Amino acid sequence: MKDYINLFHSIISEIHFWDDLKKTDKIKKMAVFLPDFNKIENLIDYFDNFNVNLRKKNLNSF
Repeated sequence: MKDYINLFHSIISEIHFWDDLKKTDKIKKMAVFLPDFNKIENLIDYFDNFNVNLRKKNLNSF
């Protein structure tokens, strides 16, 4: 369990300034944690779209 918690914290520390990163930097950061994943660009697009959709809604809508 300790390994998972450490991994989680390392991911959070890497993506802390996600909005300020360029797409190429985002791909590099995700590739560290998902080296064998072939569709990282799709995952980056998904997270960016999810982030935009979250900004449009308030907490009461959930």
